[in-house]
Amino acid sequence: MERMKSIGTEIKWGIIFVVMTLLWMVMEKLGGFYSALIQYHPIVTNFIAIPAILVFVLALRDKKIKDYNGQMTYKQGFICGAIITAIVTVISPLTQLIVSSVIAPEYFPNIIAYSVQTGKMTLQEANDYFNLTNYIVQGLFGAPVMGIITTAIVAIFIRTKTPPLENE
Repeated sequence: MERMKSIGTEIKWGIIFVVMTLLWMVMEKLGGFYSALIQYHPIVTNFIAIPAILVFVLALRDKKIKDYNGQMTYKQGFICGAIITAIVTVISPLTQLIVSSVIAPEYFPNIIAYSVQTGKMTLQEANDYFNLTNYIVQGLFGAPVMGIITTAIVAIFIRTKTPPLENE
């Protein structure tokens, strides 16, 4: 029980990250980026990095304040972010399933048609790339890479800076 309590903050922020991701996908759908404006989807979808980084900043700040009494080392921040990343990664297949079947079931057929019509891919290439299985695999590899990179950078800024020695 003590172990679960010690990662309660990370579980909370992992879930917040997943909810943020699902809300982002709803916004992309409402913006028409899975249909009429699909040509802009590859650009627009990258802007999810902004709320993603913000969630990691807020998560590490929360951990620092609530669990470490305002004093957190880089290592503690990195471990916190790595745990959040692991949680997000484990949930990512379910997240992708929700996006693909509930939020935007039209995305794969539309992006396949767009890719073929614009000559970017053959029908076979598009079918092989734009499907649930491939996106789940991409998520399982992409989430940990992006999460660890984000964590490594955010932890630098959130860690408690040691005060300079009085002799310096």
